[in-house]
This record gives sequence, C-alpha cells and structure tokens, in this order.
Amino acid sequence: MRVNRIIADLVVPDLEAAKSFYTDYLGLDDEEFNLGWVARYTSRETGANVQLLTSDATGPEAPVVSVLTDDVDAAYAEAVERGYEIVHPLTTEAWGVRRFFVRAPGGNVLNVVGHPD
Repeated sequence: MRVNRIIADLVVPDLEAAKSFYTDYLGLDDEEFNLGWVARYTSRETGANVQLLTSDATGPEAPVVSVLTDDVDAAYAEAVERGYEIVHPLTTEAWGVRRFFVRAPGGNVLNVVGHPD
C-alpha cells in the first residue's frame, strides 16, 4: 500500500458553526466538498487542509484521520492479514469512495480510502 495523503478528521457538533474558524481565521479558502455531515477545507495557496465531520454517515465511530491510498483493496487485505481490528468493513460508499476503518494500536480509528480512477 502506498499512502498518497493523510487528512486530519476533526469532529465538530455543527459544520456551519465551525466553518468560519477554519476558513476566515485559518484561511482555508476552498470548500472541496460538503456532504452535510463531512466537509473538507483547503488552502489554495499551500494545500493545507482539514476535514470536519459531525459523525460518520456509515461508520460506527468517527475516524481521527483519513488515509488516501492507491490500492484500498490491498490495504484492507493487509490489515486483515495482520489481525488489526476492522471497525467498518471495506465498502463502496454511495458518494463514490471505497473505504474501510481500521483501529490502530493505541485505539485511534483510521479511515483508509481509495478514490476510483
């Protein structure tokens, strides 16, 4: 598995209430997407970004980071082979990504995601 990018996932009670802190104060000026329960804000200048979520639409708990990989199926197979706890099974989600959640040693839940070509 090759990791292409890791994005912090911050849980907030209200996306709209939190938005101005990250856009106005931190200067993350581009809303890449907003699904109502998760939104990503990015600086056009630097590429720095963060994802805000109120909860996860299909997963049983919110992840702390999203790990974008070039081969999510291979990442899933390796996680299973290594005996890591799968918190959310490998799923093709309605919004177009393929992902699973895995619990890392120490308890953090990671959203491992692949985007179709």
